[in-house]
Amino acid sequence: MRLIHTSDWHLGRNLKGKERTPEIEFALKELLRQAQELEVDAVLIAGDIFETSNPPPEAERVAYQFFKGLQTAKIPAIAIAGNHDSASRFDGIANLLALAGVQILGKPRRVNQGGLISLETSNGKLRVAAMPFASERRLLTVENLWTMDELDQINHYRERVGYLLNKLATGFQDDSVNILMAHLTIDGARLAQSEARHHTKETYALAGQSLPAEAQYIALGHIHKPQQIPVAAPTYYSGSLIQVDFGEAGEDKGFYLIDVEPGSPAKKPEFISIPCQKPLHIIECELSDYEEKLEPYQDYSGYLKVIINLQTPQEGLTDKIRKICGDKVLQIQPRYPEVKSNQQKSVNQEEFDPIEEFKRYFQEELNTTPTPAVVAKFEELYKEIKETQDATT
Repeated sequence: MRLIHTSDWHLGRNLKGKERTPEIEFALKELLRQAQELEVDAVLIAGDIFETSNPPPEAERVAYQFFKGLQTAKIPAIAIAGNHDSASRFDGIANLLALAGVQILGKPRRVNQGGLISLETSNGKLRVAAMPFASERRLLTVENLWTMDELDQINHYRERVGYLLNKLATGFQDDSVNILMAHLTIDGARLAQSEARHHTKETYALAGQSLPAEAQYIALGHIHKPQQIPVAAPTYYSGSLIQVDFGEAGEDKGFYLIDVEPGSPAKKPEFISIPCQKPLHIIECELSDYEEKLEPYQDYSGYLKVIINLQTPQEGLTDKIRKICGDKVLQIQPRYPEVKSNQQKSVNQEEFDPIEEFKRYFQEELNTTPTPAVVAKFEELYKEIKETQDATT
């Protein structure tokens, strides 16, 4: 049996004011073409189809157009909700998408409630233990939150998810290809830093031992870097479909192609790249050479982040950089040399002057003096914050 493993499309994604859905549509058309050319039996989509729980109509159009293309090619699909998706929305449209040959699951369910999805393919039976993203709010009761400390809550959440994963695996059968598909974080996975930070740290990071070893392949979504996780069963993150943010600049994007038969672990999957229509690139330069380094990127097909090393802030530098590369530059990051702070002295609160401290920071850290307008704005913000604090104490 031959399968495609993909995830983290993030349709509806916006990066620094640039809509990324057209790029994702380009990638999905290539994914559909490859699915047909490779004659796959099914496509597995491991969550985060959309960027938000209420995606714009154009994002939905692109997703449903892809599913319609799969139906025309007679290729079924199984999809689960990620942390960016609306689980309720997915469950609400499940019957409609089933007409296009797509079985979609929004909320985690037990085996006998639809958590294990079966497909009859031209090359045999496929059984997928499907685990959409499980929020701690769903797995921790009010009593848990009141009676457990933070560490106990984390351990309880991890134990519950591990229990659910292994219970789903009890539905596997010897005459089937048995796959686990989940949207979650495994300890040790390499992050792209474009993932939702809260949903990849502490509570949500599970031990690899939580994954059932009897699965013939484990298709994971949520982490944007394609990678293998070293556990008993062949376990992989397919990564995001495009370079979602600059933490992924220069990375190959694509999908995993899996060949597997009943009774044996999947063969080492093949990662197949999909070209990025608008690739992300980071340029690092100095004040003395930024024009020389940026000039070759005047006609760059993608988007740029410029890191420029400075000794002091430079007025008008942003406009000069954008004049060279136009709206291809989405982010400009000034980087100043680290200055070793003097040993901190105790501060007498009665003598503390925030305005003078602000000026001193500019002089010591940035080797310059703030303009009167900057000082006035800082004073305005400081007073606003102080008044808010005083009102709440």
